[in-house]
Amino acid sequence: MKKHPVLNAAKLASAWVMAGAALLPLSALPAAAQQYKVVGADGKVTYTDRPPLAAGDRISHFKAKSTPLNPDAALPVEVREAAKRYPVTLYVTPDCSPCDSARQFLRQRGIPHVEKNVTTTEDAEALVSLTGARDAPVLAIGSQVLRGMSSESWASYLDAAGYPKDSKLPSTYQFPAATPLTERREVAREEASARQPALLDSAKEVRPYTPPGSGSAGFRF
Repeated sequence: MKKHPVLNAAKLASAWVMAGAALLPLSALPAAAQQYKVVGADGKVTYTDRPPLAAGDRISHFKAKSTPLNPDAALPVEVREAAKRYPVTLYVTPDCSPCDSARQFLRQRGIPHVEKNVTTTEDAEALVSLTGARDAPVLAIGSQVLRGMSSESWASYLDAAGYPKDSKLPSTYQFPAATPLTERREVAREEASARQPALLDSAKEVRPYTPPGSGSAGFRF
């Protein structure tokens, strides 16, 4: 017996909604949560929300940049509730045609979302840690991760999450500009100066006076 594709999609969407009630948003971490970048003794880099206990591990705070949705435009209730329960994040890379198609798809459908650029090695490592993907585009709907652009699949999951099938965004709504996935930490000049020894341009060697005949013959500093 041939299965009806529409019914299969409906069952998949229904099952995902039931399971999705227990999902936590992937990109909307609590403000108090700390993310750590851990460099193990073997040089392996991992990202975690728990400090490592192994001796020899080097740890530094890692924070994925968060971008709030447009606060100036009043979203319709249906859109606002869906965005609150299942926030949408799009991960893209430069010069990526599928990423452009993914962005256009979300905007045409009127899906509020934040866009994260993956441009550096640290961004790429964070993308793997957060989504398990090594290539863009990647779409996160709450904690559900969809790898690769597929308008049919994406539409099914957005339907299941409660987003309208057609754009309901007000005409004044502006999508947030894309931001780097990880924070760029600029080293302050004062901090760099404190870490690096100053160069002495006019230093002269000064030796203590040693009376003739004292000390070992032929030995001097």
